[in-house]
Parts: sequence; C-alpha cells; structure tokens
Amino acid sequence: MIIKDVRTTLLKLPWVEVPRASMDEAGSGIESFRELVVVEIETESGIVGMGYLHVLGGGLRTIEACLAELIVPRLIGRDATEVEAIWHDLYKSTYWVGRMGIVLFAISAVDIALWDAVGKRANLPLHRLWGSYRTRIPAYGSGCFRGLGPDGMIDKAQRFVEQGFKAIKMQVAHINDWRTDVDHVRRMREALGPDIDIMIDVNMGWTADQAIQAGRRFEDYDVYWLEEPVVAEDIAGYFNIAEKLDLRIVGGESHFTRHDLRPFFENPRLPILQPDVMRGGLTELRKIATLADTWGMTVAPHLFPELMVHLMASIPNGLLIEYMNFLDDLWVDPVMPEDGMFTVPERPGHGLAFKPEVLADHKIN
Repeated sequence: MIIKDVRTTLLKLPWVEVPRASMDEAGSGIESFRELVVVEIETESGIVGMGYLHVLGGGLRTIEACLAELIVPRLIGRDATEVEAIWHDLYKSTYWVGRMGIVLFAISAVDIALWDAVGKRANLPLHRLWGSYRTRIPAYGSGCFRGLGPDGMIDKAQRFVEQGFKAIKMQVAHINDWRTDVDHVRRMREALGPDIDIMIDVNMGWTADQAIQAGRRFEDYDVYWLEEPVVAEDIAGYFNIAEKLDLRIVGGESHFTRHDLRPFFENPRLPILQPDVMRGGLTELRKIATLADTWGMTVAPHLFPELMVHLMASIPNGLLIEYMNFLDDLWVDPVMPEDGMFTVPERPGHGLAFKPEVLADHKIN
C-alpha cells in the first residue's frame, strides 16, 4: 500500500440541468459548466484510490497548483492505510497558508482517494469498513432553484414528490425581497399539501434581522428547516435567529472542519448540521458526525449523495441525504434514489468510477 504515484485530472462538462440559483443561465456563484478535480492515488501493489471535488465556484487550476506544490510531495512513499496520519500531516504542514479554503479542498480530495484505496484493499465498501449501521437512508429532493421562479420551483418540487420523495428544498433570498419569498413558500405549501416537508435555503442571503422577520412568517407554513440564513462567520446571528424562531435553524456546509464548527457544538442550538465533504474529507466528516451525536444533533450533509450514502449508512445520527442530479450521468454505476430512499452500494471502497468517455472527452489540458 505504499503510494507510488498521484495523478490529478481536471474536467469541464456541460450541465445536464443548469442550476438556476439566479435569473441568469449559470446561476449565482455556479459556473456555466460543471468543473471537477479528480485525484488518483496508486500504490505499489496496483491499487488505485480515486477522490474528486465538484467545485461550484471556480478555482480548478488553483487547487491543481496546491496539490502539486504542497500536497503530492508529502504523499509519495507513504503507506496509504495511514489515512489519519496523512490527514494530520497535510493539515499541519500547510497550516500557515491553509486551515481553510483551497488547501482544505485539496486535502479533502486526497482523503477521499485514500479511503477508496483502503476499502479496495480490504475488499469492503466504506460503510462496512467503518462499521455499518443501516443500508437504506431517506433523502430529500433539492434543487428547487430560486431562478426558476415560483411556478418553476413548484413544478420541480412536484416532480420530486412523484418520484417518491417526502421532503423537498426550495431557495429564497438574493433575487426577491423577503415578503415575496414568504409568498413563494405559501404557494409551495398549498401546492404540496400538508404531508411533504419543505426545507428553505437562504444561501447566506440575509442578515439575522431579515431572517427573523421572514422566519416568523414561514412558521405559518410548517417549514421543516431554515438553512444558512446568514454568512458562515456570523455565529452570533445564527444563535440569535435560533433563539427568536420556533423553526429549525441549520447550517454548516460553508464551514471548514470540526474546528470551524466548534461554536455550534459548544452551544448546540442548531439541531442539524450540514457538513461538506470538500471542506475536510471523509475523515473529518466522521468526526463531525460523532461530535454532533454527542450533543444530540443529527447530520444532513451537503450534496454528494454518491459519497454521503457511505457516511450516512455508518453513523447512528444520519438524518437525510441531499439529492441533486449534478453528477449522476458521469458514473459507470450511479448511486440513485428509489422512492425517496438511497440503498448503500456494496462495491469495495466508495464504489465510484467515472465513465471512460467522461475522462477522455472532457479533460482540460
């Protein structure tokens, strides 16, 4: 399991369904194309572990440069089973210029690849390597983008319901004033009826005061949660909103590692955390899940259902998987929900492989 080679591939592909997070074609903060960083770690015995990042805001070349300069030289010659030791070495050796941002993205891709290699070596899927807890996990339909307008969001939500999902997520803020957003939520509730859970994603678009004003109206429509109401740094705002409202306030996707989430553990007012695997890797997500469980919190990770299915199948406090069809078309064997549920695959490692034509036809030179 000695690492002999690390290869980085950059991919750029058109969207199957363009995320309409704003009124333009690409969406606010989301590139016009899907952009991925793929990292392959090969051992002397020929085992290849694969990790990847779906970068939603540019920076592929920057991540590639970070891998080449700061990360890969510290991997060659290491034992790939030393996942914990490698994570800490990479984190500490880059601390002066890292801790968050690009460096953590690069570390995360490596961490995913290492766990894939270890799972393949053990001939076990990751959820069994970690200690399986269950094999089926509920999901919610995400991607009722604000840029679709109220009718478009409702149409997308109804399609999720027809597919068997019991919960959907819609967006607010950024485009409309909060009163208009309240009306959109009202219309969504009327269209879906009382039996479908409605999540609301603000994408950090409000101040705490605006979130409180809108949130009080949302309570009339039995909203399941209000997600990322303020910017990630406004911890006091999160706590203020949670104190003032009678609905769940959730977040965490824009925070890096358990250290960045520490205030939420010290003051557990958010009942659900949404960590992102690109901001710490699988190693860090498992620790976040354990800390959350210690404080009676559940976990509903941000995106990447094809990876998160293994995490969620191996922990007792996994709540829901977020489903978007961002990458379904890229895999040899995609992990797909049925009737609003994911069944964890039993292939070794994370069990994912890009179609050969994806790597051949969409590589950035």
